[in-house]
Amino acid sequence: MCEQCGCGDINTEQSFEEKVKNVIEAVRPGLQSHGGDIELVGVDEDNTVRVRLKGTCAGCPGAQMTLKMGVERLLKEKIPEIKKAVAVN
Repeated sequence: MCEQCGCGDINTEQSFEEKVKNVIEAVRPGLQSHGGDIELVGVDEDNTVRVRLKGTCAGCPGAQMTLKMGVERLLKEKIPEIKKAVAVN
């Protein structure tokens, strides 16, 4: 603990949902560069991440591959407790 700046008073532990949000934010620029976007809808009790694909990603034939091979893979890599990622409307 650092008494000079008080950093010991700050809880640096992130919640599970905050960790998920951070990964989603890391994915977002890549999707936005192609006219798409992603929104975190929520995390279920079984650690299923629900996202909404937007822009050109919504309805894109490759959206399912982007979700599974991109978003879900990165989520599981960074947060092993993740069960899966699913797209909702």
